[in-house]
Amino acid sequence: MSFHVLFQCKRYRGSVGPGEIRDFRGAMVGRADKGLFITTGTFTPAAIKEATRDGTPPIDLLDGDEFADKLKDLRMGVRTENIEVVHVEKDWFESV
Repeated sequence: MSFHVLFQCKRYRGSVGPGEIRDFRGAMVGRADKGLFITTGTFTPAAIKEATRDGTPPIDLLDGDEFADKLKDLRMGVRTENIEVVHVEKDWFESV
C-alpha cells in the first residue's frame, strides 16, 4: 500500500497555531493523502484540533520534544551522555 505524504518543517521558539495548519492543508489539496508538520516548538490546542478535523486530510504533528526523541532513538545527528551527579549531604557530615 502506498500514499502520497507532504511534510513541512518550521523552526519555531513558540507555538504553531491553527492558521499554519490550515495553510499547510491548503497546499496539500490535490497533491497528497496525508501531511506531516514538524516544528522545533510546540502546537497550540487549536492547532492540534485543526490537524485532526473531520472531513479533511489528516495531518500528523511532531513537536520539538518528540522530534528530539526520534532523532535520539534513530541516532541521527545527536549524541547522548550519561552524567553522574554527586550531592554532598551536609547534615551527615555535621553529625560526625
